[in-house]
Amino acid sequence: MTETSSLQTLIEPVVNSAGFALVRVSLSGGQNLVLQVMAEDPATGQMTLSQCATLSRKLSAMLDETDPIEDAYRLEVSSPGIDRPLTRLADFGNWGGHLARIELAHGLMMNGAERKRFQGALAGLEGEQVLLDAEGLGRIALPFAAIASAKLLLTDALIAATVPLDAEDAEDIEAEIEDEEDADATALLQLRKDA
Repeated sequence: MTETSSLQTLIEPVVNSAGFALVRVSLSGGQNLVLQVMAEDPATGQMTLSQCATLSRKLSAMLDETDPIEDAYRLEVSSPGIDRPLTRLADFGNWGGHLARIELAHGLMMNGAERKRFQGALAGLEGEQVLLDAEGLGRIALPFAAIASAKLLLTDALIAATVPLDAEDAEDIEAEIEDEEDADATALLQLRKDA
């Protein structure tokens, strides 16, 4: 199976040249492979359906040309949504004050016990360390390189801080995608309802 890191190396320049920032690339699904490209408009932290469709076309063209995945797959381009994954060091600083769940690749000794999972309010960055006001522990510093996964937790404060973008013309975009001939390159556009 194709390595996600090699796919990211191919995908990120296309995303950047389109004016967006790459949030995450994942390839999953076993026999029904899905290549998920999660991106955002740096100005809004989100993407409209129209932006997803534009990026999907650019990625489809590049993927058709380079053919990095041996098996059939479905391309899915999406916005990160409100309870977004935190994948870049800057994400932890940008979402300071909001609650997050963080899982480390390996446990750290904290108060005499090894822990891998933490939850609490993001408190900024200190170099390559993510500061977290962790429940039951107080302020802790977690090495960014040790973080296996992290995501924001849906709260009223996060909803209030995230203004949903307009979903106008969603029906037109879905119809256009359904009309594409190449099923392997068809993009499934998902709009995460942030209402």
